[in-house]
Amino acid sequence: MKIAITAWGNRISPVFDSASTLLIARIENRIIKNKTYKTFKPEDIPELAALLKKMRVTTLICGAISTKPADMLVENNIRLISFVSGNAMDILNSFARRNTIDQTHMMPGCSLDYSRR
Repeated sequence: MKIAITAWGNRISPVFDSASTLLIARIENRIIKNKTYKTFKPEDIPELAALLKKMRVTTLICGAISTKPADMLVENNIRLISFVSGNAMDILNSFARRNTIDQTHMMPGCSLDYSRR
């Protein structure tokens, strides 16, 4: 499986619309096999969806995201896990081991919601 995380320094970018870097990781048997960084334009969702598909990314983990880009990503068969905050590597390691996000990494007032798959 390949996942992408919107990165801002060493943290998940708090707002998707302000992100410009993706941390892309391949996970096999609960182990992170490789990581790479790619730049992207958050305002160009069709281009982002094409990039994610080209790289065979199936899941995007991000911070706060507006409804329109979220819906467009989901329509492109990208599993979206949003309103996540914290250290990107901690979240990547945790997700690799359990294929889920700890409630402690959810933004205040947000609940873990996988309805955007």
